[in-house]
Amino acid sequence: MAYIFGAMIAGSFLYALCSAGLPELSAGILDSAGAAVQLLISISGMLIMWSGFMRIAKDSGLIEKLSRLFAPLLRRLYPDIAPESDAFRCISMNISANLLGLGNAATPLGLSAIRQMRAQSGSDTATDSMVTFVIMNTASIQLIPTTVAALRKSFGSQQPFDILLCVWLTSAVALTAGLFSSYLIRRASWKRSSRSL
Repeated sequence: MAYIFGAMIAGSFLYALCSAGLPELSAGILDSAGAAVQLLISISGMLIMWSGFMRIAKDSGLIEKLSRLFAPLLRRLYPDIAPESDAFRCISMNISANLLGLGNAATPLGLSAIRQMRAQSGSDTATDSMVTFVIMNTASIQLIPTTVAALRKSFGSQQPFDILLCVWLTSAVALTAGLFSSYLIRRASWKRSSRSL
C-alpha cells in the first residue's frame, strides 16, 4: 500500500507541475494545508463530544453487554473460533464498538482479534474467519456515524444527522453482500477440498 500511495502522490505532483506550473502548485499546496487545518478545528468539537459519550458507553459496560448479545450470531459466522477464547471476545467487542461509532476503541480490539486468530491458525495465510472479520469491519453498521455528521456540520448542514437512515441501509446492504460473497467463496472452497479427498 505504501508503494501505491507513494506512486499516486508522485503522479499527482508531476501532473500538477506539468499542467499548472510551480507557482500554482505551491499556492494549491498552501491553500489545501490551510483548509485542512480549518476543517480539523471545525469538526473537532463534535468528534470530542461523541467520543466522550462513547467512552461513557464503554466504561459503563454497554459494549460488553452488546458483545454478549451478539454472541449467538457470531458463533455462526465464526464456527472455528471457540466462544470462550480471547479471539471471540475481541471480535464481539470490536463489532459492538464499531456499532456505537467508537472507532478509537474498536481499532485495538480488531488488531488484537486478528493477532489471536493468526496465533490460533499458526499460519500467515488469512483464514476464512479473518476474511469474514475484515468484511464486517469494512462494512460495519454504525448507529451514530459521528465523523460523517461532523463533516456535514462543518460544511454548513443544518441537520447533519438526517443521513442516518441512508447510512444504516447502505451499510446493511454492503455488509449482507460482503458476508454472502464470503459464504459463497467459502462454500466453493469446501467443495474443492471435499473433491480432492
